[in-house]
Parts: sequence; structure tokens; C-alpha cells
Amino acid sequence: MKVFFGFILGVAVTVAVVWFVNPGTRNRAEADTQRAETATKDKMDDLGLTPKNIKDEFARTGKVIRRKSEAAGKAIADATADARITAAIKAKIVADPNLSALSISVSTTDGCVTLSGTASSPDNIRRAMTLAYDTDGVTQVISTLSVKSA
Repeated sequence: MKVFFGFILGVAVTVAVVWFVNPGTRNRAEADTQRAETATKDKMDDLGLTPKNIKDEFARTGKVIRRKSEAAGKAIADATADARITAAIKAKIVADPNLSALSISVSTTDGCVTLSGTASSPDNIRRAMTLAYDTDGVTQVISTLSVKSA
């Protein structure tokens, strides 16, 4: 019986080592990450969310706003949809290692998302706005996020 368990344990360790050492697994994951980052960067550039644009617009108006076209879809104007949108955006912010969910407040009214609080850089403001903008049901994103050094 001990031999059988030893054999099973040996097979499991061998499989884990082969999987960990196999460069193909890491290369595919790195390629997927790079493709996702490139797509996100292209999306941010399309929205005019460059760090310079964010600084200029925030300095001029005190907020940064991006709207989706009406044809893209309308959010259902009930509290359940707004709560779902807020929760989805908060989850995305929590999952992003560059953003602090404690420093960014999210509120949603009729599909209009307002981000407030602080971020460590204009690039992180852009990340937060893009995460919000790419959430289903969002029709507009208003950011009053300000840059606060770490």
C-alpha cells in the first residue's frame, strides 16, 4: 500500500515539474498577456485616454468624460442593473494590480459611471476609465480621479 501511494505521489510530482519547466506553457501565457495589453492600449488610444489628454482635460474641466454612442446600447434604468455595473467595475479594479480599490470610488446611475478618488498616475486613471468603459451596460464614464503620488 505504501508503495502504491509513493508511486502516485512520484507521478504527481513529475507531472508538476514537467508542467512548470515546460517553456511552451509560459510562452503561450506571456503571448496572451501581451495581446491583451496591446488590445487594451489600442482601445485607450481610440478613446483619447493618453496621460497627456487626461492631464489636460482634468486641468481644464476638473473631470474626464467618455461617452458611448447611443447605438451601442442603452442600459436598463433600474437599481439592479446599476448595482451589477458597479460591482463588475469594482471587481475589475480589485483584479488590476496597478489600481487600488480602496482609493477609487465607483457609483452608477442609469448606466452613467462616476469614478472618484485618487490614482497613482494618469496612466492608472486611464486604466480605471477603460475598465469602466468596457463593462456591459455602461453608457458614460465620468472621472474625477486625481493623481496622488504614492
